[in-house]
Amino acid sequence: MDNLTSVVNQSGAKFSVGIDLGTTHCVISYIDTQDEQARVQTMPIPQLTAPGTVESRSQLASFLYQPHEHEMNASARVLPWTNEPKALVGAIARNLGAKTPIRLVASAKSWLCHAGVNRRDAFLPAGSPEEVEKISPLKATECYLEHLQAAWNHVHPSAPLSEQDVTITVPASFDPAARDLTAEAARNVGFVHLTLLEEPQAALYNWIDNSHEQWRHQVSIGDIVLVVDIGGGTTDLSLVEVTEEEGNLSLKRIAVGEHILLGGDNMDLALAYHLKIKLAKEGKELQPWQVQAMTHACRDAKEALLNDPLLASVPIVVPSRGSKLLGTTLKTELTQQEVQQILVDGFFPTVMVDQHPQQRNRGALTQMGLPYAQDAGITRHIAAFLSKQAMAQGEAQATPTDAFNPFMGGIPGMENESTSSMNDFIKPSVLLFNGGVLKSSLLANRLEQTINDWLTHAQVQVAKRLTGVDLDLAVACGAAYYGHVRQGQGVRIRGGIASSYYVGIESAMPAIPGMAPPMEALCVAPFGMEEGSSVDVPSQQFGLVIGQPVNFQFFGSTVRREDSVGTHLDYWNEGELEELPEIQVSLPVSEGRREGDIVPVTLAARVTELGTLYLEAIAADNGQKWHVEFNVREDANAQTQH
Repeated sequence: MDNLTSVVNQSGAKFSVGIDLGTTHCVISYIDTQDEQARVQTMPIPQLTAPGTVESRSQLASFLYQPHEHEMNASARVLPWTNEPKALVGAIARNLGAKTPIRLVASAKSWLCHAGVNRRDAFLPAGSPEEVEKISPLKATECYLEHLQAAWNHVHPSAPLSEQDVTITVPASFDPAARDLTAEAARNVGFVHLTLLEEPQAALYNWIDNSHEQWRHQVSIGDIVLVVDIGGGTTDLSLVEVTEEEGNLSLKRIAVGEHILLGGDNMDLALAYHLKIKLAKEGKELQPWQVQAMTHACRDAKEALLNDPLLASVPIVVPSRGSKLLGTTLKTELTQQEVQQILVDGFFPTVMVDQHPQQRNRGALTQMGLPYAQDAGITRHIAAFLSKQAMAQGEAQATPTDAFNPFMGGIPGMENESTSSMNDFIKPSVLLFNGGVLKSSLLANRLEQTINDWLTHAQVQVAKRLTGVDLDLAVACGAAYYGHVRQGQGVRIRGGIASSYYVGIESAMPAIPGMAPPMEALCVAPFGMEEGSSVDVPSQQFGLVIGQPVNFQFFGSTVRREDSVGTHLDYWNEGELEELPEIQVSLPVSEGRREGDIVPVTLAARVTELGTLYLEAIAADNGQKWHVEFNVREDANAQTQH
C-alpha cells in the first residue's frame, strides 16, 4: 500500500496533477495519464508581477498582499480569467510587500502547522496595524490554491482541475493536524480527487522518473538514501531504505525528521541584520519596518551572488519615508564575501556528527510568532537527526563490520570501529538534495562534504550524491509522477505513518500537594501503520469522563518503532516521546448517563487515507461510541458522537 493513498477513485481523470504548496513558492505539474508516451510537464502560471502587468512564470510566489483600498484601481488587477481576483498573490504580492511589509502575508504554510495559534483566525499579516485587513493561514492557503486552479482551468477548460487526480505535497514532518488542515483548504476550494504526499518522497519520485529506469543501477539493496530538502521556510529530512521485494528493488521510507522552521527566509533575515549593523556603524539607524523591507532585497541579492561566484557585490536600496533622521534613501551593498561567510559558516558549519543543535532558555515573555529553530546550524540539525535515527535501519544496520560489507559501506583494509560506535548514527550511502537553498553549489558542496566527513571518520564509504533534478520543480513533478505510479506505472515508496502515536492516561493515585498525577502513555497507532487501516487497542478498560470539559493528551515518537498497538508505557527516556498539543473537548451525555459519569471504555484507532488519526472510545456496557479526531481542531466540531 502507498505511504499516502487517494481518498477516492480517480479512474475518470485525464491528468495526474502535482502541486507543490511551498512556503515561498508554489508549482503545478501534470502528466496525461491517457497517453503512454507522455512525460511530466510543468505548467507556466500567469500572475500579476506589477499593477496592470501579467507574466507567466514556472512558480507562483507564496505571498499575499493586502492593499490599501485606494492603492490599486480595478483595471490594474485584471488576470486572464477574471477582472476581480479575490486576492493579490504571487510575484506582485512579493514585490509590493518588499516596499510595504506590514501588508504582506508570508509563510502561511508555517502558520498552518503552528499548533500555538488558531489557524482559522484572521491574524495575518502578523503584527500589522488594525487598518490592514487580516486573513487566516487556512484562507491564505486557499487563495494560493484558487489561483492555481483558475490558471489551470483557463488553459484546460475541458478538463477542470476539480475533476483531475490531484496530489498536494506536504512536509514529511507534518503531523496529522497539519495534513488535515492542508486537505481542508483543498476541499474548500473544490478539489475532490485528492491525495497528500510527503515532499522528500516527491523529490525522490522525480529523480526516479528522470532516471528513465536507470535508477536501479545507481542504488543497491541496503542503501540508505538521505533526502535533504531545504526550502524557503523549512528543512525537511527523510531516510529511505533500498530493499528487495519478490526479487525486485523496493523503496521504503524508514524515518522523517522533526518540523524544523529553518531555511532560506532565515538566511535572508541574517543578511539583512548584517547590513543593519554595518549601517549602524556608519551612524545610520534603521527602523524595524526598514529591516523587513531590506530582507526582501537581500533575498534577491543572495540568489544573484550565490548563482554567480564572479559577481563581487549587489547594491541594496533601503526604502525611506522621508523622515528627518534619514532625509534621503539609504544605499549599501551586499558582497560575495559577506554572503559566503554568513551563509556557509553560519548555516552550514563544519561540525562533528555528535555536535547537535544548541538550545537556550527562552525569555519569559516573547512576541507571538512562528517557532523558528533556535540554532541556525543546519548541519547540526542533520547530525541530530542521523544520531536519533541510529537504529532506523533495523537488522541491516547491525550487520557485523569487521569485514567489508557492500550494503554497509565498509572500506576494505580499514579497521572499523566497534559495532556500538558504528550505531552512533545511521550511515547514509546515498544523498538526494532538494529545495531552492541547495541550488547553490557552494552550499550544496559544503553540506555534502560535511556529511561525508562524518562517514569517513566512522570508517565507512562516502555517500554518493544523486543528480538530475530541478531543485525548484522536483517536488511538483514528483507528485504528478506519483499519481501516475499509483495506477501501476512504476515503483512505489512504502512506509505508512512516520511516527508512533500514544494517548496519555492519567495515573490513579492519592493527591499529593504540589504534584500532578503522573502521565502514562498507551500506543494507539504504531510506527508504519498504513493509511486506511484500523486497529482495536488491546488493553484494560479505561474510565472516560463525559459531559464535562476534559483534555486528551497525545504523544508522538519517531524512534520507538517496536511498540505495538496497546503497548502501555509508565516511563520513557527523554526525547523518546514528544508531547503534542492537547485537545479539550466535552463529550456528549446520552440517555441513561449523567454529566460527570466515568464510563468504562475500550479503545480503537483508525488512520485515515490522509494520515489523520481517529481515536474511538467504546462503552463496555452498551457499545456506545465516542470519537476524537486527532487533528487539533480549534472548534467543538472536532468531536462527533456516533
